[in-house]
Amino acid sequence: MLTRNTLKYLQSLKQKKFRQMYNNFVVEGEKMATEIIQHQGLILEGIFALTPWIKANHSILRNIDTIVQEISQKDLARISSLKTPNQVFVVCKVPTYELDLATINSSLTLFLDNLQNPGNMGSILRIADWFGLPYVFCSKNTVEVFNPKVIQASMGAFLRVKIISIEFSELMGNVPDLPTFAAVLQGEDVFKADLPKNGVLIIGNEGAGVSEDITAQATHLIRIPKGKQGRAESLNAAVAAGILCAAIIN
Repeated sequence: MLTRNTLKYLQSLKQKKFRQMYNNFVVEGEKMATEIIQHQGLILEGIFALTPWIKANHSILRNIDTIVQEISQKDLARISSLKTPNQVFVVCKVPTYELDLATINSSLTLFLDNLQNPGNMGSILRIADWFGLPYVFCSKNTVEVFNPKVIQASMGAFLRVKIISIEFSELMGNVPDLPTFAAVLQGEDVFKADLPKNGVLIIGNEGAGVSEDITAQATHLIRIPKGKQGRAESLNAAVAAGILCAAIIN
């Protein structure tokens, strides 16, 4: 049984303000919990799980120092953000990363300008992970990376990609000579553009696109050309990010 205070604390982590207050986030589900526990780069605050899951995963739990607490299905349902809670609930400390300027200058990275949809954010992290991008940078107004919906949508990619909240001007102040590619409707066809393999690809807000001030600072304006019979007004932000990453890297 969870104590009243513990239950209240775990329930509070559903809200952004409390995740930020405690500097913690939550991971749910068997597959992702197993990956989290075996990952060397995170500090685990606690593991709360059903008895069958604990017994089935004894081998990976015996070598960690984190408190593992058995809970009931009822309590798991109370603390979970999922419609169908899945056996285990892990509380982790939010990781912090430094800017490795040599890596940033020699790689393709992403900058998300006021992206708002958690599903898009999670998908973009998976795209960054797929292409081996070392960093995803997020403006201060971009959706919270450790939102449970982002974590679920990322399918573990947040463990392998370094995510830093930073304003564009501050980022570029550290790498002033790095090329920047803004994805805008009036840009050059990305498949015809002669682009370097290193740089910062800027993905804008789902409705408004890349902000005017950032567009003005970009060294390259690029777009994905519409097919001859294409009628859609725009592409989903994550879909666009995937196509653009493939075009630039390959």
